[in-house]
Amino acid sequence: MSLLTLENLTARRGPCPVIEDITLSIGPGECVGLIGPNGAGKTTLMRAALGLMPAAGRSSLATLDRTARARVAAWLPQNREIAWPVSVQHLVTLGRAPHLAPGQQPGAPDHAAVDRALAAMGLQDFRHRIATRLSGGEQARVLIARALAQETPLIMADEPAAGLDPANQIALMSVFAGLARDGRAVLTAMHDLGLAARHCTRLVVLHRGRLVADGPPAQVLTPALLAQVFAITAHFAQGPDGPVFQPLQVIA
Repeated sequence: MSLLTLENLTARRGPCPVIEDITLSIGPGECVGLIGPNGAGKTTLMRAALGLMPAAGRSSLATLDRTARARVAAWLPQNREIAWPVSVQHLVTLGRAPHLAPGQQPGAPDHAAVDRALAAMGLQDFRHRIATRLSGGEQARVLIARALAQETPLIMADEPAAGLDPANQIALMSVFAGLARDGRAVLTAMHDLGLAARHCTRLVVLHRGRLVADGPPAQVLTPALLAQVFAITAHFAQGPDGPVFQPLQVIA
């Protein structure tokens, strides 16, 4: 069973392809890190997959109407602006909107989903605080909780760990890995290769708009690929607590 299938997906900015001929599928139980240098096409791939921008080829999500798509995939974009001074609980409850009919009020299952999302992000004591009065990192956690409250089979997140402190970065990736273990799936664009190596079951690498590697972290993060795609050397080993990845230096 595939939760996301892309076939020859191509998106252009003017005459120039930003991503080109991307074919992949993501199924239940996978925590997939989408990695690549700045400008590789990670955000474009995710937006095109969701049908948020014009693209050639096929995306299984883009063929769905908005409500059906929102019940299959939760989307967490890079832009984390919170526009209205509402409570954290109210904002996270908005993640339940795809499951409610027009005008329907949230019920017990929705409140339970919100409680689970707040707990996952360590926000139980924040529920009555005004979201716009929180720090940037706290606001990021609130928006992640909103996506979690959607309780979709697939979560797609664009650099969700950016701006979080180390403890919350690890906690977030642990949540994502736990969702995968429970049979859901996550596709997350990220730059921290150490977090990706430790928590992702699979890495998809974009370089200049093309998919250049796809597989388990230990098979993908090879010295040759790190040199070709990221222009770095790194230390990558299996330690007693799991994989350890540390970038070392830039290749001139």
